[in-house]
Amino acid sequence: MAEPLANAILPEGWLPAVEAINETGRSDIVLICEHASNHIPAEYARLGLDSSHLQRHIAWDIGAAEVTRVLSRLLDAPAFLSSYSRLLIDLNRPLGSSGSIPVLSEGTDIPGNVGLDPEERSRRAEVMFAPFHDRVAAHLDGRAKQGRPTRIATIHSFTPVFLGIARPWHAGVLYDRAVDFGQAVLAGLRADSALNAAANEPYVISRDGDYAIPVHGDDRGIPAVLIEIRQDLLASRSGIEQWAKRLAAALPAQTQAL
Repeated sequence: MAEPLANAILPEGWLPAVEAINETGRSDIVLICEHASNHIPAEYARLGLDSSHLQRHIAWDIGAAEVTRVLSRLLDAPAFLSSYSRLLIDLNRPLGSSGSIPVLSEGTDIPGNVGLDPEERSRRAEVMFAPFHDRVAAHLDGRAKQGRPTRIATIHSFTPVFLGIARPWHAGVLYDRAVDFGQAVLAGLRADSALNAAANEPYVISRDGDYAIPVHGDDRGIPAVLIEIRQDLLASRSGIEQWAKRLAAALPAQTQAL
């Protein structure tokens, strides 16, 4: 895809599609946070939503960016974070899928996404989606050329209650082909007997509904997991740091074992 804003002076309110942190980090782990930001450029007029909706999970994964930043520092790991709200285009959904540019999210209509013409869909893909994933892919290509071992962990958060149904898990470890990696990370979290951590909860990985794990991980033969943390556990700075430390303890253990 073309990248019309990638190397140009960005219009006011626009950001580079990806924030890359510590790309030369020594860790085997590469961190990805596709729902790091709730930013929507002013020209989109909040997609017709009240500003309060931009603080909800429909706009971003609350706390995920902060956990990713701390974890990057603790592990000395490269990290790639999104700069735009998932409401504009979801970086963890295949282009053209129903969840890519949602018109309804968690029971909320998204007026600014209704009836988009092909040009606007292409614009969002070219400005926000492609540059992000191209940057991740280039990093992974570079590691492969250097013969560096690589594991991918994508960092997400989930709501304690979804459409009226309470979710009991503190965290989930989602995976498809990377069974050994996923089970090792899960075992690391379960070392704390007080945690309710589950495999493939509260979601499952699918090629129709996910992007990073199938494309950057499974298709390349790189062990890849998606880690979900319940959002109420990330409501404070202490909670964010606690979870980053938990993940830092769980992730290196599997790296040495594989």
